[in-house]
Amino acid sequence: MAKQASEGNGIRVAIVASEYNYDVTLLMLERAKEEVDFLGATLGPIVKTPGVFDMPLAVKALYDRSDVDAVVALGAVIEGETQHDEVVMNQATRKLTDLSVEHGKPLGLGISGPGETRLQAQDRIENAATAVRAVVKMVRRLRDLRGTPARSR
Repeated sequence: MAKQASEGNGIRVAIVASEYNYDVTLLMLERAKEEVDFLGATLGPIVKTPGVFDMPLAVKALYDRSDVDAVVALGAVIEGETQHDEVVMNQATRKLTDLSVEHGKPLGLGISGPGETRLQAQDRIENAATAVRAVVKMVRRLRDLRGTPARSR
């Protein structure tokens, strides 16, 4: 059994995962859940959206909850025959960033793409864990800046 870290104590992390390219995003979701547990954070709600473009609405609903400290967004935007992947990625990530700043809560961007192949997306599943580590660090640093104590588990 892996040793559990403690840097996530008192931090509740919600996850939003795209169902599009679910063969990739399901593995990302499982990896993110493992990392939340490893860091000692608490797993909040998990919301599945049809695609990456649909994520901002779910993220906004999670940010409105007082029991969510941060959100991790997981998805794989794989290149098609048009530039649709670029439009989806640019618009979704812009809105997700705006929501994070507006609500003052971190967002872990675990969305790979655009312009990637399915094989490249599979190679980037570990980005889900990186996104979880990033939000845990940001919650701690924002609490330090604001002088806010950690919440109890």
